[in-house]
Amino acid sequence: MVGSSGNNGHWWQTAVFYQIYPLSFADSNGDGYGDLEGVISKLDYLSSTLGVDAIWLSPFFKSPMADWGYDIADHTDVDPLFGDLATAERLIEEVHRRGMRLILDYVMNHTSDQHPWFDESRTSRTSAKRDWYVWRDPKSDGSPPNNWVSVFGGPAWALDSETGQYYRHTFLPEQPDLNWRNPEVVDAMLDVARFWLDRGVDGFRVDAAHQIMKDPEGRDNPPTPHDYVRPWKDMGEFDRFVHLYDLGHSDVHSAHRRFREVLDLYPQDPMSVGEIHVFDLSEWASYYGEKLDQLSMPFNFHLMASGWGAAELRVTIEAVLWHIPVGGWTNWTFGNHDEIRLATRVGEPAARLAALLMLTLRGTPFIYYGDELGMVDTEEPVEDIKDPWGINQPFLNRDGCRSPMQWSAAPDAGFGSNEPWLPLAPDHERRNVEVELADPSSMLNLYRKILEIRRGSPALRFGSYLSHPESRGDVLAYRRESDTDTKTVVLNLSDDSQRVRISPGRVLVSTSDPTRTEFFAEGVDLSPYEGVLIGHD
Repeated sequence: MVGSSGNNGHWWQTAVFYQIYPLSFADSNGDGYGDLEGVISKLDYLSSTLGVDAIWLSPFFKSPMADWGYDIADHTDVDPLFGDLATAERLIEEVHRRGMRLILDYVMNHTSDQHPWFDESRTSRTSAKRDWYVWRDPKSDGSPPNNWVSVFGGPAWALDSETGQYYRHTFLPEQPDLNWRNPEVVDAMLDVARFWLDRGVDGFRVDAAHQIMKDPEGRDNPPTPHDYVRPWKDMGEFDRFVHLYDLGHSDVHSAHRRFREVLDLYPQDPMSVGEIHVFDLSEWASYYGEKLDQLSMPFNFHLMASGWGAAELRVTIEAVLWHIPVGGWTNWTFGNHDEIRLATRVGEPAARLAALLMLTLRGTPFIYYGDELGMVDTEEPVEDIKDPWGINQPFLNRDGCRSPMQWSAAPDAGFGSNEPWLPLAPDHERRNVEVELADPSSMLNLYRKILEIRRGSPALRFGSYLSHPESRGDVLAYRRESDTDTKTVVLNLSDDSQRVRISPGRVLVSTSDPTRTEFFAEGVDLSPYEGVLIGHD
């Protein structure tokens, strides 16, 4: 059995989060881009119709949009594309008025090259802010200081011709890396967090949380061995090297402790969930801190990296849960703005099973906008790609998972513009909120039903997790228990029917049949790719 049947009393442990990519959620002024007013207009859908508890809102800060908002030119102002600061403050109020919470992206690794800090840093080698970024002399032949490559492809160094030095950029050249070893940078960035916490936000999703500290000696990364197998996906040029020195240096933990000290001073119990692309579970778990004094949670991408089989999923789940430190808490997700959509990766029947799995495991679920509809990736000609990563390496293009949210069967899918910044999915006339609400068998109504049961179930919100003896072959089964409540989840991950021996109970949810509610005494029958949630009196 993993975990106790209680929780530590933090709101985010029992919450269900919903990620909004604001450019693609709802357009209030018809300019083709989603905005904050658009988000406000859809809050009732999130709180009342769908029934989530918290929102993660991707960046809306002032930006030249080289990386669509993750290149920030002013952390404390709103880009006019999205609205203004007053609208952001009203959004925070409206979220809270509906009983929900709001977390924002905290982009700590870098700024835009148009940020005033960088403008000053690059004026001369003696600038007061020169050391706010990472500058290095070229090698004797004029080449970059080392062999580090950008996540988006190409060298991780850009030459500034005026001062004759290179600056480091983990991502685009338009995203110069901040120097978190400079105490002035630390103070300035912690002030950014305070700015938004003072306005009532409930925490942050920390972007590139393990990448802010690199080897201070700048040593070359070794080449990737020929037998190397990446644990997740092909990263193109980035995979040519073993990343020993350009991320995750040990002093990254000191930075996260400083950040946590700020969060802990605020009465709203703010949380942090860090983007940690680390698949060594011991290293991943180190971001909690030995005293749980770093991130509230490192983001848990292990289900996305797992193979889609019952045995593989069980091993992944149990391994994650066993590595969480005592008193810690994890999260689960199947998608975000950087990854191929869930329904595209596994297909709709499996996506239904994934919904039941994610929403019933021990931990905090994160739903990516549109996954509750079964939205799939769109396709576009290479010449129309807007994602900078996709422009550099088309097979890593992220535009497909960022298409406009599908609200209705209208020509604009209810997004608010007939010419959105990214193309609509061709299936939006049949796969949208309006149509799916009216269909009892829809993906949306499956999510709604599971979320409704979860809200009233102590076992699902904070109970213990125990793999069931019937979890074998193509069946994944587990039990969730609290002092007053017991639920069992059974997933058939095969195209054959299965009979599973389970203690007496009633089917509360079936991923295949919305009318299925029978009581059984000895065992439950599952059709191919069917999952059931069972309640025990």
